[in-house]
Amino acid sequence: MRIGMRLLLGYFLLVAVAAWFVLAIFVKEVKPGVRRATEGTLIDTATLLAELARPDLLSGDPTHGQLAQAFNQLQHRPFRANIGGINKVRNEYHVYMTDAQGKVLFDSANKAVGQDYSRWNDVWLTLRGQYGARSTLQNPADPESSVMYVAAPIMDGSRLIGVLSVGKPNAAMAPVIKRSERRILWASAILLGIALVIGAGMVWWINRSIARLTRYADSVTDNKPVPLPELGSSELRKLAQALESMRVKLEGKNYIEQYVYALTHELKSPLAAIRGAAEILREGPPPEVVARFTDNILTQNARMQALVETLLRQARLENRQEVVLTAVDVAALFRRVSEARTVQLAEKNITLHVMPTEVNVAAEPALLEQALGNLLDNAIDFTPESGCITLSAEVDHEHVTLKVLDTGSGIPYYALSRIFERFYSLPRANGQKSSGLGLAFVSEVARLFNGEVTLRNVQEGGVLASLRLHRHFT
Repeated sequence: MRIGMRLLLGYFLLVAVAAWFVLAIFVKEVKPGVRRATEGTLIDTATLLAELARPDLLSGDPTHGQLAQAFNQLQHRPFRANIGGINKVRNEYHVYMTDAQGKVLFDSANKAVGQDYSRWNDVWLTLRGQYGARSTLQNPADPESSVMYVAAPIMDGSRLIGVLSVGKPNAAMAPVIKRSERRILWASAILLGIALVIGAGMVWWINRSIARLTRYADSVTDNKPVPLPELGSSELRKLAQALESMRVKLEGKNYIEQYVYALTHELKSPLAAIRGAAEILREGPPPEVVARFTDNILTQNARMQALVETLLRQARLENRQEVVLTAVDVAALFRRVSEARTVQLAEKNITLHVMPTEVNVAAEPALLEQALGNLLDNAIDFTPESGCITLSAEVDHEHVTLKVLDTGSGIPYYALSRIFERFYSLPRANGQKSSGLGLAFVSEVARLFNGEVTLRNVQEGGVLASLRLHRHFT
């Protein structure tokens, strides 16, 4: 499983567990909270009605008193209210009044008058000067049929003369409780969704940084020029810097080893020729021999100087990680490289065909001109006298492929996989070998431009060199 999915799963599980605990506590507290609020309302109502009922109780006929008349009128009065989306169509209070012995003298439901309620907690506790309340099931088989009763003493001065108890069915509170629970569940779901989106955003941000670092490491592995990526996390930034430092050190070590080995190998031949010429000259040969071997020494010296300069140019190119790309006119580029090689073409009587093209590529002009020139030089070297070379450009969506087609002998099969290696060179028709850095230079330029260079034999004979570049800046 990818690290991003692990982070997202872990974050989601953590948020889900935390949300479940919070939700469970909220939902668990809704019902007791509503009932406590209702109980507070009941005690206020009972205390108020107890004061109103005192004259009825003192009159000796509470069933026909003011309180009884009020409840009788209330039962016949139309009643409708919408409380926060909950419709209320009737009065749900149940009120009864007892004397000081707990005998029911008034019942708003007209069911318990004359009964002894002195054993019910609300009456029993109130008669003893305590807070009296109870919750009783009207139907023992239905747990939702409970009614909450809260009682208040009816006082005549300092003398307790009776008890007034107000009850309300818990079922009347069910819509409020369910609505509150439903709102809490919806709010929790929304919060969980928001948390999930935030978590996904965090994971996406981390994944993007890791992906940038991975692409950077892959590009370094493929020897592509890429700058150190911008990473939001300080830890990832430190890791990227460590990778960059390690890459630079390893590349520097390998670079020096390879170049020392290659330079030593390439200098063996001219140094041996100079040494041999010097030994002959020390013996005092005839003047014509002296002149010939002196020329040989100068030739080998020029060869070594050219090799060193080419190596320095190649080293500077390989150490570059970024280039400034501009729009290069391909037609003008073809014209410059062909005009610069007029003499070489004439010496071998080679015909150069430059196909007309009107397109630009994104490149650094000097590097691109040198790279294309190297491809053309390579084609001239391997094209026989009176041969033909064609320069052309092929446009493909966002890319332009610069092509150099010659009519030479082609590349031997064994050399195809090594043709872009540094110092690898095939003998020309005259037996001479180049520095082996021309095509390596082209390969480095293609790498810097995020392009691609290929060489392949064509069926009709000769070699097709293709340098594929971007049309626009990337």
